[in-house]
Amino acid sequence: MMENTVNLLEQATSALLFAQELPAQAVYTLKDWGKVTGSTKTAYRRIKSLIPLGLATYTRGNFAIKKEVISQPLDILKRLMPSLIALKNAKRFGRSYNNADVNFVLNSMPGSAIVTLDYKAWALTQFQFPNDLYVYVNNVDESITFLKENDFSEGSRGHIVLLPKIGSFENEIERVYLDCIANGGRSILDAVAIELLYGDQIRIKGRFSIDTIKKVQEDMPQNKMNRIAPINT
Repeated sequence: MMENTVNLLEQATSALLFAQELPAQAVYTLKDWGKVTGSTKTAYRRIKSLIPLGLATYTRGNFAIKKEVISQPLDILKRLMPSLIALKNAKRFGRSYNNADVNFVLNSMPGSAIVTLDYKAWALTQFQFPNDLYVYVNNVDESITFLKENDFSEGSRGHIVLLPKIGSFENEIERVYLDCIANGGRSILDAVAIELLYGDQIRIKGRFSIDTIKKVQEDMPQNKMNRIAPINT
């Protein structure tokens, strides 16, 4: 699995360098960026190589990218590969579509599930109230069967997200940190909060804008401020 993820990164390197140069915007057109790359076929080929990593989506000539993730240096992107692949293969489920689903899974899921992202970030930082319960499971198929036997349905509205266990979990805080960067969006703020509070337990640091760091520092709960560690900008 790890060899395959490295190959995916190598195949996507030119696309990543291309995407890093794109201005920040929600949606891009393949036609416009075909002019930059020399042809729409070249632009499409580059974007297509980012899709297996969950770094881009493409629909009818338009594409979107995870700009805040793609902007990370290549050595950090390499470390993000297990997280990116796990998130790309995530399965989402719901039953009541509220906190009852989360409580059920936390109390009843068989096997050794590892909580990450929203709920684990909240447990570590109390910075952003969690939306979804992301759990790494040993056997995704068995976990899906368990949820379906308990009337859960797969779909985009669910708050339970199953992730295959890929990569290392020896440093739990660092893995949650890397998962947050790989997930992008609001999780970037969680990553910054984790680094501010647990920077001494993270071996490789992501790259974040000064504005993002300042926002997290300003919004950090007061009872956490006295343990903030230095962060590189």
